Amino acid sequence: MAASTDAPARRGRLTVALRAAAALAAGGLVFLSVPPRPTWWLAPVGFAVLALLLHDRRPRPAFGYGFLFGLGFMTPLLSWTGVFVGPVAWLPLSALEAALVAVPCVAIAAVAHLRAWYLWAALLWVAGESLRALFPFGGFPWGKIAFGQPEGLYLPLAALGGTPLIAFAVTLTGFGLGELVRRAAITRAPRALLVPVLATVLPLAAGVAAIPAVGTDADAGEITVAAIQGNVPRAGLDFNAQRRAVLDNHVKRTEQLAADVAAGKAAQPDIVIWPENASDIDPYRNADAAQAITRAVAAIKAPVALGAVVVRPDGPRNMVIQWDPGTGPVDEYIKRQLQPFGETMPMREFFRLFSSTVDRAGTFQPGDEATVFRMGEARLALVTCYEVAFDGVVRDSVLNGSNLLAVPTNNATFGRTEMTYQQLAMDRIRAVEHGRTVIVAATSGVSAIVLPDGTVTQRTDLFTPAALVERVPLRTATTMADRLGAWPEWSMVLAGLAALVFALVTGRRPRSAKDVPSGQHG
Repeated sequence: MAASTDAPARRGRLTVALRAAAALAAGGLVFLSVPPRPTWWLAPVGFAVLALLLHDRRPRPAFGYGFLFGLGFMTPLLSWTGVFVGPVAWLPLSALEAALVAVPCVAIAAVAHLRAWYLWAALLWVAGESLRALFPFGGFPWGKIAFGQPEGLYLPLAALGGTPLIAFAVTLTGFGLGELVRRAAITRAPRALLVPVLATVLPLAAGVAAIPAVGTDADAGEITVAAIQGNVPRAGLDFNAQRRAVLDNHVKRTEQLAADVAAGKAAQPDIVIWPENASDIDPYRNADAAQAITRAVAAIKAPVALGAVVVRPDGPRNMVIQWDPGTGPVDEYIKRQLQPFGETMPMREFFRLFSSTVDRAGTFQPGDEATVFRMGEARLALVTCYEVAFDGVVRDSVLNGSNLLAVPTNNATFGRTEMTYQQLAMDRIRAVEHGRTVIVAATSGVSAIVLPDGTVTQRTDLFTPAALVERVPLRTATTMADRLGAWPEWSMVLAGLAALVFALVTGRRPRSAKDVPSGQHG
């Protein structure tokens, strides 16, 4: 009798364990959809599995499966955060992000009894991404689903509704596919399967239909740009211990390009982009650094936008300086969205209890202006490194009269991890979203030229000096995504929350064998 009583309990535990493993695997599939891999289509497959796990689930198991899904996604995605400091940063951050992923999963389970629940589920996923972009410590939107789609059919949707629209489309495909599988296990009636089929296919069709919205014409002319990658002495947190060597590397590579131009081996650039932290020696306080920069600018005969750390009485600034030939510094852009636990350290005293590495974090002060550099025909918008992950920061810069976008970045801290490729994927999404050529200049790679349709025409290898020179289109046309701004995101968030409120008010529908496939009870 005891054996017969224990058998259902064992089967129940096994079922839960298999579901937990499926949740981890589903998150892993979404991770595997992210560059440098071109397997963008794995993301909706991962969400299809998540849909099956969350459908009609109660809040506690929904949170648990959502958390495991988040761990499967975020833990490998963010592994670069611990490459030099160990798991003290990587694992807590991954767990926190996984918990934030679990929050919309609870809401998704709550709307599962509504008609077309997969539509509301996709809207609630967008709401969850909006939460992660704001909280905690100013937000961390690194795991946005859109950032894994620079190769996929969904990419053109960025020009219409930005990253939230891509996230909605990908998750609607996935949740629709999950519902299709669930219903197919119950019935083969075409009418019952039609709407989930449409939910699966229409977002992909919308991506194809949106291709004409992606502008590529040079409506403001063309210029020749150069991106300089000077390289660093060594990777890691102490890469800037040899600050003069980093500056000298960029001066040397710029002077080499100038020699190539003089010899007819390279085109004369109209503007030059140096990376973030190209001069961690304040050129306003150090005459020798200023002289070296002036010499390089004079040699290349073009204005240079260079990343520098500038010391002010109230704290340092992560800055991009426009340095013109014969004039010197003429304009400045101060990084507005600072990286917590890097450029700043929230709750420093508390986190020092766990690791002394918190004292490596800086005391940088943010800027407050979306400055656009006037460099000949170019009107150069700037977002520095980490800022490219934030929708509003990029949008404000682009809409401030720009016709070109530059992303100076410094990824040397993260060695040869996937971080730099993840960031390049963001650059490609931003190119389509805003209809701008994007010039990526990285201290140690990957530097790249990205056209307004997201195509990468040139890119460098990691940890090697390089110069990319190309003639690129200037564009002032405004995409639908820029004209609408944040309205698509907040409309989707409000619609998702309204569906959640309605679901909670109307209550949970009783489950029955005809509603749930065999093996999906519980």
